[in-house]
Amino acid sequence: MATFEQLGLEPAILQALQDVGYDAPSPIQEQAIPPLLQGLDVIGQAQTGSGKTAAFGLPMLQYVDPDADDVQGLVLTPTRELCIQVTQALRAYGTRKGVDVVAVFGGAPIRSQQAQLRAGGQVVVGTVGRVKDLISRHSLILNACRFVVLDEADEMLDLGFLEDVERILALTPASRQTALFSATMPPEIRRLADQYLYNPVTVRVKAATLTVDTVEQFALEVAARDKVTALIKVLEDEHPDQAIVFVRTKVRCDQLFRTLRDRGMNVRALHGDMSQGARDGVMIAFKGGRVPLLVATDVAARGLDISGISHVINFDVPTSPDVYVHRIGRTGRVGRSGRAITLHEPRQAREVQAIEHHAGVRLSPWVKGARVAPTGVNAPPRRHSKPRVSANTDGWGGPFSKLILSGGRAAGLEPSDIIHAITSTAELDGESVRNVRVLERFAFAEVPARDAPRVVERAAGTEVRGHVLRLELARV
Repeated sequence: MATFEQLGLEPAILQALQDVGYDAPSPIQEQAIPPLLQGLDVIGQAQTGSGKTAAFGLPMLQYVDPDADDVQGLVLTPTRELCIQVTQALRAYGTRKGVDVVAVFGGAPIRSQQAQLRAGGQVVVGTVGRVKDLISRHSLILNACRFVVLDEADEMLDLGFLEDVERILALTPASRQTALFSATMPPEIRRLADQYLYNPVTVRVKAATLTVDTVEQFALEVAARDKVTALIKVLEDEHPDQAIVFVRTKVRCDQLFRTLRDRGMNVRALHGDMSQGARDGVMIAFKGGRVPLLVATDVAARGLDISGISHVINFDVPTSPDVYVHRIGRTGRVGRSGRAITLHEPRQAREVQAIEHHAGVRLSPWVKGARVAPTGVNAPPRRHSKPRVSANTDGWGGPFSKLILSGGRAAGLEPSDIIHAITSTAELDGESVRNVRVLERFAFAEVPARDAPRVVERAAGTEVRGHVLRLELARV
């Protein structure tokens, strides 16, 4: 493995890497930094947590002139959470060189961001919508932008941002250097790369470096009434440096937060009903290490990329194997090891088995001091690609049908809203609704095939956050 020095990084950036405690490059950094330093376009296929921010950020910062006020680098992100985290990382990497990094995102006063841009800002990190808005107001000028990064491009596709991304790219110099990072490469992203990247070098993280492989994984069976007591025991016995406790709903998030707080724990909550300012404050405190324990919903924690998280605890069983892998990927970051513990009731044993089957792991019974290899003891052969569950598999006890629901992020919907609408109207248990995915204008969910007609009939017309749902069976 090469060192950061051998990759060709300049002394000021090497010193900044020492300041933040980076000893050696991760695989994606080792593969992507050299071609980016050579001025080549790069396609990077890597999951969050592989170290991709430094992979594109370090070469960008190396070429930035801190004495020039023009915007020289632009990073587009799909969400404000990711925007904030990328900004914090780039500021840390560029501090020794004196590079000014400005974050621009929706939900914050645009005038303050305009003022920051007027004051300088050699690198801008922004969400697609706010970048487009600032360009239209002539507050963000990209004539001198020589380095553009599209971060988590597949998320931009899911959120319906691709057309806006293309409009922004069209306003940057044709001579720019472009890097595109994405966990997956659907046809739309491949087309985007073909059109806007020049003879790109493609780099991929090898399967063995995916974050799930660095996590010791356990399960603890416990009665529903004893879950809080069990969680407290786990926290006391594990002594985590930092931990995220995942719950399924916003109501449960607030309840568990208050319970742990009343027990004297230094804990914060993170969910979608909080104001954006409150969410930002929680994220900054948690990332800064001032808060060791975070109770969070899946949607709110999306994009959290914090290397110090030592433990993930699933207080509620994930709704799907995909969600499980996403959750435990919050720990075991960039070469560090982590521990994941899933609490489940006896009736949820089959759901745990489904996670084991589809994620290719074996969850060992948790007891105090338990240790296993990161991939689990007696683990079946691994499937390193992001696990997918087809619409008609029987891993969860029978065939499932996929539903399409009108309304998505634009209507303010979250997965918990979809689950509640279905379960409350169709008399389904919440565990029967899986693989809920909310996009910009519509959403997907899977329910047992035998219940699907009843769900479509009863949930149709339900009002959620002021939006009236329409449902239909997907034709697969």
